[in-house]
Amino acid sequence: MPLTAERVEQRLRERFPGTAFERQVGEAVRDHTLVLPADQLVEVCTFLRDDPDMDFAMLAWMGGVDYLPRAPRFEAVYQLLSLSNALRFTLKVRVGEEQPRVPTVVGVWPTANWHERETYDFYGIEFTGHPDLTRILLPEDWVGWPLRKDSPLGYEEVAFTHNTPGRKVPSPALKKLAPKKVKYRAQ
Repeated sequence: MPLTAERVEQRLRERFPGTAFERQVGEAVRDHTLVLPADQLVEVCTFLRDDPDMDFAMLAWMGGVDYLPRAPRFEAVYQLLSLSNALRFTLKVRVGEEQPRVPTVVGVWPTANWHERETYDFYGIEFTGHPDLTRILLPEDWVGWPLRKDSPLGYEEVAFTHNTPGRKVPSPALKKLAPKKVKYRAQ
């Protein structure tokens, strides 16, 4: 019998009876998604990886989402893949704004190292226990978290002839470039 996302959810509820799993539903929900408490994340992920029937050996993607003004404001999203079962499964952890912290899953999937660093870099969500939680894409001296919805937008004026001192106006004798005639092999 092939493994289904419903069966994965059922196994998780059986294995972790005290955990408050919440199934995300709606038209925009593509993959089977469960929201779980942050303190259960590592244990649930380890089970999903190590259980021979589940075999979620790959963390395909991990990232953050900012739902300002909702409380809790952030979500850490984990997209898991079981290659042997050809199945995707999504886990989400809701994270508050006052202390945006989630335990790291680098010990479960080493590829989470870069995913978590990128999420920290852009959203400021800290991953407790991470071996090297430093910025990965932005300069070390960058102030703030650019993908947060309350981050100020950058602005750089576009250079035009009317607003750039010393810029030369093109000569009126300049002819427009005509489109090239292309000869295809089939012609």
